[in-house]
Order: sequence, then C-alpha cells, then structure tokens
Amino acid sequence: MRFGVVMFPGSNCDLDSYHLVKDVLGESVEYLWHEASLPDNIDCVILPGGFTYGDYLRPGAMARFSKIMADIKDFALNGGYVLGICNGFQILLEAGLLPGALMRNKHLKFICDHVYIKVENDTIPFTGQCNQGDVLKIPVAHNEGSFYADDDTIQKLQKNDQIIFRYCNEMGIIDDSSNPNGSKEDIAGICNENGNVLGMMPHPERAGEEVLGSTDGLKIFSSILSYWREEDGARKV
Repeated sequence: MRFGVVMFPGSNCDLDSYHLVKDVLGESVEYLWHEASLPDNIDCVILPGGFTYGDYLRPGAMARFSKIMADIKDFALNGGYVLGICNGFQILLEAGLLPGALMRNKHLKFICDHVYIKVENDTIPFTGQCNQGDVLKIPVAHNEGSFYADDDTIQKLQKNDQIIFRYCNEMGIIDDSSNPNGSKEDIAGICNENGNVLGMMPHPERAGEEVLGSTDGLKIFSSILSYWREEDGARKV
C-alpha cells in the first residue's frame, strides 16, 4: 500500500506520519507538496497536523485552496482513502469533505495531553481492527478542537453511524469530565457517508511506539492496511 503525506506551509506532523508509515509499519510512503498534483499511485492520503498558513482566518481555511486539495477531493469522491489528523481534520471540514466545524477549546487554552477515545463504529476501513467499545489512548495537541454542528447534522451523523470516536475516560465512560475541549456529543472523530474519509482530532501517528506512551494509534493504520489488502486481493481474483 502506498501512502502520501501532504506538506503544507506550517505542517509540523508530516514527519511523524511519514516515520510511522515508513519506519514502524514498513509501508511505502512519499511526501506530497501542496502545490503539486496528486500522483496516480497513492492509495491513502494523510493530511497531517500542524498550523497550515499560521491558522490565519481559521485553521485549514487557506489550506483548502491549495492545488492538491482539488485532486484530493476528486480522489475521496471516487472512493480513495483520506485520513485527516488534527489540522488535517480542520482542512477536511473547510473543504466540505466532512460536515461541521471546529471551534476554540472550551477553556480557550491549547491542550497537549493523552486522552481516551471510544470506538463507536468498527465497520469502516479505518477501524476494522478494532471492536466497537474499544478504548484507545491517543494524544491530542490543539487549540481549536471543539467539534460543532447543528442539531440536524448531528442527527444525520448519528443515524448514518458517522461518529467514529468519542472522548471518554479510561473505563470507556463518556461524560463532561472526559471531554477535553467541549466537543458537541463528545465527538473526537467522524467519517463521510461512505466511510473512506476519516477526520479526527487525536494524533494516532504519535501513538505508534511504546516509547511514546501508547501503541493504540497503530490500530487505525493497521485497519486501513488490512482493509486495503483484502480489497486489493478481491480485485485480483
């Protein structure tokens, strides 16, 4: 499987994503410059975290106009796998590939800490190696991570099982005390209706080695690898 990690001005987690895919998973990966076209051989695009364009206007608001994003939108609409992490999630929302918005954290302070998230849907390509109800320990690092959508959108997300992760405590209990940023419905990650585009605020690429305090992030990457291999095998039969 070949991954592509997009590099925008201000990205700072592109190195983490590249390292995890290449050195931890041993998969093919390349950097993709934001002003270039999306290569035809990419199977999964990663929009990494950071502060694209200094978060001017709104986080992700300027990055969505980068040349490569037009290709990524077409790629996603044609079933290509896209993972947006933190600022990458913000870009997906600004680009209209996912619904909703991300606002300032409830305490108006930058958060950098490990949190727990509960797997709410284990049927999409990014969660196939998880079980519904699993609790993952994943770090967050953001200032605008409070997910918001109107009631109709929230109801649609719930109806279509598009809420993939919710903030919880270590025991999997969801309550206000385990929600670090005030996200509506404790939402930590959502997908599109087809399940091939996932946006999440926590950083799974920073939870792939024991030295970092958790390897739970590997479950997300191993899920997409397993799903792609099964799909690729089916195509070759």
